[in-house]
Amino acid sequence: MDIALYLIVPGLIVGAFYGLIGMAFAVIYKATRVVNFALGEMMMLTAYTAFALQGYLDLGFVPLVLATIVIAGAIALIVEILVIRPMQSEPLFSIVMATIGLAILLRSLVVLIWGALPRPSNTGLPDTYVNVFGVGLSYGQICMAGLFVVASAGVFVFFRYSRFGLAMRATASRETTAMLMGIRVRRVQTVAWVMSTVIAGLAGMLSASIYTLVPTLYADGLKGFPATILGGLDSVLGSTLGGLVIGVIENLAGGYIGSGIKEIAGFVIIILVLMIRPWGLFGQKDIERV
Repeated sequence: MDIALYLIVPGLIVGAFYGLIGMAFAVIYKATRVVNFALGEMMMLTAYTAFALQGYLDLGFVPLVLATIVIAGAIALIVEILVIRPMQSEPLFSIVMATIGLAILLRSLVVLIWGALPRPSNTGLPDTYVNVFGVGLSYGQICMAGLFVVASAGVFVFFRYSRFGLAMRATASRETTAMLMGIRVRRVQTVAWVMSTVIAGLAGMLSASIYTLVPTLYADGLKGFPATILGGLDSVLGSTLGGLVIGVIENLAGGYIGSGIKEIAGFVIIILVLMIRPWGLFGQKDIERV
């Protein structure tokens, strides 16, 4: 039982990170029907820029969080205006391919500017550990869990009760109808890109503080994609729950079977879910008249 607890509690923290990335994927998809495969790289660029600024200005934790939000928002605006917006009339497949090309470009840009070696990622949080059910967690891990709870609650309230959230859902359902109803579709889509990148950027910054800041951070962002598939691409909260499930399963698989299984557990779950419920555990099945 103790061994399981030592695997489940850290697995929930990893799952919180995956859930945040899954939420970021789902927010963009819910508003635009686009899967942003450059999300991991945008997260990585945000983290590198934030820690570079932190090292230059010696920022504390709260100013670092605020700086991360601003940087992530700026990156999202640049990408949406320069890459996504000119392709609005193109097929969705072309836009997705553009995000893949953007991912390769951002990956190379980070290595070109900061190099391939690990870099310091001091957030100003205490170095001590907090005892949670007998398991020692760092303050960075506690903050990751807190961000997960706050972001989940905030996104739920936003989509369920705010007018802009309802407009975002309407845009995703039928863009032409939303435009006829007076919804500014372009503004809605821009906000979705900003929201998604801010959530991913904060998660990436905290992940880098827990582990290390390296150019392979984008791969951790890609690992959050199974959470979106498990929960359902069109279900934001389902994606967050999917992240928790995958994080725990990965840790249990790594602890009881082997570290090699841990790396592929999330993608095994994707295959199984796609075979049984292609629309995800909490997603909505598309029904079309033929």
